[in-house]
Amino acid sequence: MTRRWPALLLLVLLAGCASAPSKTAVKPKPRPPAAANLSALKADGVSREILLYTLSLLDIDYQFGGSNPEAGLDCSGMVAYIYQHAAGIRLPHNAAQIAALARPIANHQLQVGDLVFFNTMNRPFSHMGLYIGDGKFVHAPRSNSVIRVDRLDNRYFASRFEGARTLFG
Repeated sequence: MTRRWPALLLLVLLAGCASAPSKTAVKPKPRPPAAANLSALKADGVSREILLYTLSLLDIDYQFGGSNPEAGLDCSGMVAYIYQHAAGIRLPHNAAQIAALARPIANHQLQVGDLVFFNTMNRPFSHMGLYIGDGKFVHAPRSNSVIRVDRLDNRYFASRFEGARTLFG
C-alpha cells in the first residue's frame, strides 16, 4: 500500500497538469459584407500590384492626415501610399488635388486601381477610394474606423458619388 501512494500522488499531479487550459474567447473583427469573395478579383501588371497593396491594408486604422500604415491612413494618404509603393507614382495627400491630376472616365471603364471620388463633406472630391473590381472599392472612411471594402452601389456612397478617374492611359 505504501508503494501505491507515491504512484497515486504522481498520477493525480500529472492529471492536473494535463487538464485543458481554459480558453479565452477571441472575437474576430467583423468583416463588412462587401469584403466577401475578394478571391474572385483579378488584375494584371501594375493594377495587380495596386490590388495587392490595397488588400494588404484592409483593417488598418483610419487616422486623419495619416500617411503610413503604422500610424494609420486617411483616404488620400492611403491612395498616395499605395501608388507610391505599388506603381512608383507620387501623389499629393489631398483627394481634390489627386482628382485634378487624374483623367475622368466613365463608370463602365473602371479598372482595378482606378480612383473613385465622393462628396461626403458638402465639397467636391472630399473623399476617395481605390476601385478593386466587381463594383467594389477600398477606402479609409472616417475616425474610429478601419480601411475597408464597400460597394459603389451602397446607398450612402451611390448618392455621393462624383465620378471615376484614372492615372493610366
